Amino acid sequence: MSASLLFLASTTSAQNSKISIAELPWSGANAIAHIIQAIIIGPMGGEAEIIKGTSDSSIIFASMDKGNGYVDVHPDIYMPIQVHNWNRYVKENKTVVVNKPYKGTQGMFVPNYLAAKITSFEDLADPKIAKLFDQDGDGKGEYWAGDVSWTSTKEWQIKFKSYGLEKLWEPLIISDQKFQEKLRKAYNAQTPILFYYWTPEWIFSSYNLSQLNEPIIYEGCQTLDLEKENWLEVSTFRCKHRDTEIWVGHSKSLEERNPAVAKMLTNIAINPETVNEWIMNIRYNEKNAHNIAKNWVEENMNIVNLWING
Repeated sequence: MSASLLFLASTTSAQNSKISIAELPWSGANAIAHIIQAIIIGPMGGEAEIIKGTSDSSIIFASMDKGNGYVDVHPDIYMPIQVHNWNRYVKENKTVVVNKPYKGTQGMFVPNYLAAKITSFEDLADPKIAKLFDQDGDGKGEYWAGDVSWTSTKEWQIKFKSYGLEKLWEPLIISDQKFQEKLRKAYNAQTPILFYYWTPEWIFSSYNLSQLNEPIIYEGCQTLDLEKENWLEVSTFRCKHRDTEIWVGHSKSLEERNPAVAKMLTNIAINPETVNEWIMNIRYNEKNAHNIAKNWVEENMNIVNLWING
């Protein structure tokens, strides 16, 4: 075989490289992963697999950084929750490429059956209110701050300290999956539960929830140094969170291994209301994610073609 034919064969093979998409444990990410897969195996005529058990974002970013095809796509990068991985792989190494983000919100919530008693962080300063949420009998109320690996988990602990609530409240740091089971049990029993969450997500279709009011964002309301060993002592956060930005990220290696898919991933522009619809159908209506994605792609080829052709 001539050198030119060898080059052509290797190029064709690279462009048909199978795409590996991370499976994350929340419905929005699951929906987006299936949409990406449906586009690749449908109108693009390629191969794509959703890799189970890839729930650790740090491992996903490291794999995209290596560019070896173990995981090529992170379907739901929340910022600033993933700021450490973002700084390392998107900004410094430049081995992860992202699309245009869509907006999400985050805050501290209670079920609506508690909304008459608790409307703001000022209410949490009442010892009687804190006692309602004391699950282990140590005199402090518990709140779910998030998973141990999330940047936001540190931020909520800083907030409670900055609001002067650390003597009345303590963080519960467990996985999202374990928290969801706690929320289900608490909601069914109409018992108190206080927790961090974000939109879009399926729980807002399944439960009536109320977000606590916080001071509006003002200059100097947060000073964060999360990389220091004494991050809790040296950081402050005295206002509401800014809206999150949510991205689809992919390995830069796809620009050589599968440039058509790399182009499509960069062009993805997601409407938050559409994500809510996907999430509701998957979790609230218990519909199959693969079928939802396939049907959406077939019914929205005008949008899909814009992503593919850019």
